[in-house]
Amino acid sequence: MRHRCRVNQLGKPADQRKALLRSLTTELIRHGRITTTKTRAKALREEADRMITLAKDGSLSARRKAMGYIYDKQLVHALFSQASERYGDRNGGYTRIVTTVRRRGDNSEMAVIELT
Repeated sequence: MRHRCRVNQLGKPADQRKALLRSLTTELIRHGRITTTKTRAKALREEADRMITLAKDGSLSARRKAMGYIYDKQLVHALFSQASERYGDRNGGYTRIVTTVRRRGDNSEMAVIELT
């Protein structure tokens, strides 16, 4: 049964959606703060929290899973070296979503997602 197992479609086919979330996760970890639509930010929050949880684990298998997801190899090494000291005392909630003004062209809800 797939009851209540919804995935956020984002109006894209599965391959484009996965690539979008991978690139947004990579840029969020690289810059610490990005501006995107509110729906994409909510979908991105799950993936970013998953990568930080892998980095807190720090095992070889976790590192390989993160390497398979994040596009930049040096970024994975930096994340794994900093995550345990930065997020060691927390069990989740590594990101914050702040709603900003609507986009001018199509009036879609925009948000800033940042690592806390």
